[in-house]
Amino acid sequence: MTAITSTERLQRLLALVPYVVSRKVVGLAETAAAFGVSERELVDDLNLLWCVELRAPDPYCPIDLSYEGGEIVVSQAESMGRPLRLAVDEASALLVALRMLAELPGAEDRSAMARLIAKLEAAAGEAASVSAQLAVQVDLRSGDGVEDLAGQIRAAIAAGRRVHLHYYVPGRDEATERDVDPMRLLVVEGRPYLEGWCLRAEGMRLFRLDRMLSLTVLDQAAAPPPEATPVDVDQGLFRPSPDDVLVELELSAEGRWVAEYYPCESVSDLPDGRLRAVLRTPDTGWVRRLALRLGEDGRVISPAELAAEIRDAATAALANYVVLSADPHRPSAKTYYCEAAV
Repeated sequence: MTAITSTERLQRLLALVPYVVSRKVVGLAETAAAFGVSERELVDDLNLLWCVELRAPDPYCPIDLSYEGGEIVVSQAESMGRPLRLAVDEASALLVALRMLAELPGAEDRSAMARLIAKLEAAAGEAASVSAQLAVQVDLRSGDGVEDLAGQIRAAIAAGRRVHLHYYVPGRDEATERDVDPMRLLVVEGRPYLEGWCLRAEGMRLFRLDRMLSLTVLDQAAAPPPEATPVDVDQGLFRPSPDDVLVELELSAEGRWVAEYYPCESVSDLPDGRLRAVLRTPDTGWVRRLALRLGEDGRVISPAELAAEIRDAATAALANYVVLSADPHRPSAKTYYCEAAV
């Protein structure tokens, strides 16, 4: 099955319904060929359409469809033929995102973006008034050279050239050297990233521009392999893998924010407002730091090896505080306290 992003699939679904409705009845094989997908992928799309609810006077009005006998029939989707007015939250989110894009350095045609924003504001009417009260400013930390890096990367992508990065990896607290075939610049969660094929990792990677210690555009042509496809970042950057370490956390009522902030495989309630959260991670270093920071508001249940490492780290930290408090050359202090519940 061809790997696509959720955005690309949404675009296909939006085109699929009017395609079928306009033809009354159309074959599975013909439709799959028209959209460049396999029949299995098309059936998956049709099954997803069962979950689509149209705005209608009725409380619940799903799209009705069938594909028995190799033919697709869609009904009750007439409202797809007329444009829907944007709600306040939809118009605001879209306009804020467009204004952010217009502020990015190196935008090709700011006048076209301004015209599009003006048209959307006119079409949205009062729904656009909320976003008009917001001032959007994209900070690429030009003082740290991020804007200059972005310009070099754009030039490398346009010329089809490979780049060499001196890149800081905070999880291992080390600077690495790597060659990358750059593919695109993007902003995720307010931060600029370079996405490309990393020859050192032999895979697609995202590199934060503010963690690049230096960048050199090489004379060698970029040559990403066929399997180098863009990462779907619509749902954020973290993508757990079945090979990642399974970590089980027990959180107090004050530590429940962890289950909301980090993507968890499962979350279950415990007595006294506590939670049990299960997540996967390729690097347990940040879990160790998180547990030490949480103190009595969270503890690692499993794996046992990680829980033991955190216990040892907390014990060593507490011992350091005891030594510091006994130092006669230090100013007096009331209490040094460190606790990590594991």
